[in-house]
Amino acid sequence: MTEHSKIPLPSADTRSLIERAVSRFDLGGLAPPPVPADLAPAPVKPGLRHRAPAPVAAPVVPVAPPAAPVPAAEAAPVAAVVPAPVVETPAAPAPAVPVPPAAAPAVFSAVRHPIDRAHLRDQGLIVPEGAVSALLEEFRIVKRQLLLQAAELRCEGAGAAAQRVLICSPHPGEGKTYCALNLALAMAAEKESEVILVDADFAKPSVLSALGLPGGPGLMDALADPAIDVADCVVGTDVPGLWVLPAGEATTSDSEYLSTSRARTVLDRLSEGAPNRIVIFDSPPALAASPAAELAKYVGQALVVVRADRTGQGALEDAVSLLSACPNIQLLLNGVQFSPSGRRFGAYYGYGG
Repeated sequence: MTEHSKIPLPSADTRSLIERAVSRFDLGGLAPPPVPADLAPAPVKPGLRHRAPAPVAAPVVPVAPPAAPVPAAEAAPVAAVVPAPVVETPAAPAPAVPVPPAAAPAVFSAVRHPIDRAHLRDQGLIVPEGAVSALLEEFRIVKRQLLLQAAELRCEGAGAAAQRVLICSPHPGEGKTYCALNLALAMAAEKESEVILVDADFAKPSVLSALGLPGGPGLMDALADPAIDVADCVVGTDVPGLWVLPAGEATTSDSEYLSTSRARTVLDRLSEGAPNRIVIFDSPPALAASPAAELAKYVGQALVVVRADRTGQGALEDAVSLLSACPNIQLLLNGVQFSPSGRRFGAYYGYGG
């Protein structure tokens, strides 16, 4: 028979398998050291099993007394970082535009020449300090329109041209000098204005003889000779506010002198520094001589005098075309014998006829 080994029977050791393994392999050396009895936690009472442990007071650490303050002289400086102040640099001011000083008014001769009132009356002109007449009332209306237009031109920046008025006509004999004289006499009566009547009819001057004034150098002399101040050529009258500038020495180059750069300087001299001074030009007929067209470049208004029942429409249109350099051209009908409205100027004062 085959020999069978016997299974060994368990010994009489009553320890558990784990305990016998710990003993056999010496696992007891890996256990933590025993806890001293005085540090063992107190047994937990059955009712306080889930209560949080009481807080343990922190040990009291003694605090050292504060050190004595260090004198300011011995204290070490502490560098503090301070942001630099933001200084706003002001914008550079715009360069000032130099304002030219106001020109001093032109000073005319202090000599006052008398005007023969009887001679004015004989010519049918307005007599200064005389009674109100139909003629005076008519030219009061005309001057008021011209002064209002001059004020508007001044507001629009027209400069010295706003103070200049050209009196012209298409042909000779239509009454331009007659109207220029009466208009100047009517404007001289203004309380805050004065007027210079310029005889610009260089070929046939007649203003001085109509007023009875002496002759002398005039506008054409000042244009031809730079050494002559035109203000020295202006003649004073005994009518307050009325001045006269003669035509001057006759020449065959009157239009050429009027077209030079000096012409504007000479004309500006008449009104510089005097914004209330009106300059009236009695020019030659537009269709008979060329100076009228040249003078139209320097004035703000032109008054075209036409004779009733004599001046044709074609002549009037041609004259207006020649004066087109002037921005404002107005028409004055002279020698009217019939008024459709029946108006009679001056009748209110007892001189209407």
